[in-house]
Amino acid sequence: QVQLVESGGGSVQTGDSLRLSCTLSGRTFDTTDMGWYRQAPGKEREFVIAVSSGTGRTATASSVLGRFTIARDSAKNTVNLQMNKLEPDDTAVYYCAAGRLSPVLVFSPEYWGKGTLVTVSQ
Repeated sequence: QVQLVESGGGSVQTGDSLRLSCTLSGRTFDTTDMGWYRQAPGKEREFVIAVSSGTGRTATASSVLGRFTIARDSAKNTVNLQMNKLEPDDTAVYYCAAGRLSPVLVFSPEYWGKGTLVTVSQ
């Protein structure tokens, strides 16, 4: 059974940094592409960032480019989302996903975590 468990959410102020973590179990981490999505209140879930297994190719949404990065930690079966220069528009529930990152950097999620809330105040 594939499980994804997120951690690290919380309340911060504009300009602060926060790191989210997601641990994968039930599937081989080193051959699994990983990503993050978010869903703001009243909005649809949107893609944020993803990283492939192996070569570590990344895909990043334009809204977070230059502020958010993703990194894999194979020793812990964990993927980390580093969020810098946070803005109120980043307020959302952040979901970790396991899936596939295509050669043209389109991420297709197959499994989801339950999400962790990030609130950014002015």
